[in-house]
Amino acid sequence: MKKIIKILGLALLLFLVYFGYTTYPKLDLISGFSSKSMASGHFIDNRSQEIIEKGDNDIEMITLAKNKIDENGKFATASVYGLKERKAIYREGLGATLINDDFDISKPYEVPKRTKLVNNLPFPYGNKEPKDTVFANVDYAKLNAAVAKAFDANGKKEKRTRSVLVIYKDKIIAEKYDTGFNKESKILGWSMTKSITATLFGILQKQGKIEVLKPAPIPEWANDERSKITINDLLHMNSGLEWEEDYTKICDATKMLFQAEDMSQEQLKKPAQFKPNSHWNYSSGTTNLLSGILRRQFKTHQEYLDFWYSALIDKIGMSSMLVETDMAGNYVGSSYGWATTRDWSKFGLLYLHKGNWNGDQLFDENWAKYVATPTDGSKGDYGAHFWLNAGGHYPNAPRDMYSANGFQGQKVFIIPSQDLVIVRMGLTEDAKFDFDGLLSGVLRSLKK
Repeated sequence: MKKIIKILGLALLLFLVYFGYTTYPKLDLISGFSSKSMASGHFIDNRSQEIIEKGDNDIEMITLAKNKIDENGKFATASVYGLKERKAIYREGLGATLINDDFDISKPYEVPKRTKLVNNLPFPYGNKEPKDTVFANVDYAKLNAAVAKAFDANGKKEKRTRSVLVIYKDKIIAEKYDTGFNKESKILGWSMTKSITATLFGILQKQGKIEVLKPAPIPEWANDERSKITINDLLHMNSGLEWEEDYTKICDATKMLFQAEDMSQEQLKKPAQFKPNSHWNYSSGTTNLLSGILRRQFKTHQEYLDFWYSALIDKIGMSSMLVETDMAGNYVGSSYGWATTRDWSKFGLLYLHKGNWNGDQLFDENWAKYVATPTDGSKGDYGAHFWLNAGGHYPNAPRDMYSANGFQGQKVFIIPSQDLVIVRMGLTEDAKFDFDGLLSGVLRSLKK
């Protein structure tokens, strides 16, 4: 009996050592992701805890979290086996913010001033429903079949598409939503928000307030080799700065998103590993550094908060959009933009029309070409905070196609040669979802 107890004790000890080595360090990130997702999904899109846990949070290890929503306090908490409890608070206008024990929730805060577009125009330039338009060169049977194929049937959870929207010549020609989602549902774009962040630099450049080819205005880099890094290098993800982005483990990106108070500082503090424009390396830290650079362009925090909406988001009627902030008040430009599928499509249309929105030129026409020009070292897959098809990643789609992409397969495809914008929101990446099939199916429905 004593021998059995010793064996069991040894087994327990080995388990605890293994758990401590492999899992315990991740608990902070697990509960952080879960509480943040819970607060955002519930208070931004009114999803229930059950729906969030079965959908947004059904990720390996995240399912270990035990969650709780406080309706009155407008916050969510999560812990793993009662350990590492994290809290995310919701504030109107700023969204949900994952906080630490030092965060003062009673401290006053500023919120962006919003302006809702009011006119009698139909979608996309107004708030009215789109006009029914039938194009003679569109095979609607093929189109609808291609869109329907993007969704799971018979209760399966393989493709996990939440919405698909196809816009041709400014008109919606196909729109479909999964059960529980509709045209009013706000969906997290994850890294599609990066493309929003980059666009603000195009707008500032058109206004003559910034020059992206000049060195990044960061005093902390003035006296070392990083002083040569330009905003252009940052926009193209080839600054040469050290950064690890691997969401399967604890890395720079996960520590930034789920532990940092000021996300704009994480990439800023990293040393140079390569010369600028010599090494492409995808980095969410770079985008949040760019958000911090944007903040420095304004005299007050309020001006920074307002600019994102007044210069772009509200300007094109993306009234559902909300970009969330970190504890320091920076927009998390790398990851935390929420909007309806239709509003995400408006962003694609802005680029399809090279920055012109119903007669108002938000950024110079050549900016659209700029963001869609391949970055050195990306093999034709990446431009300036947009993903490209120049290298033929999707073989059955035009090479001029480019897109805003996000984690779990959020995509806004812009296809200038076909006058098309295609949006797909969901929970699966390229490996599990046939994006090339969706694209080719839609394209085949357009008769030459």
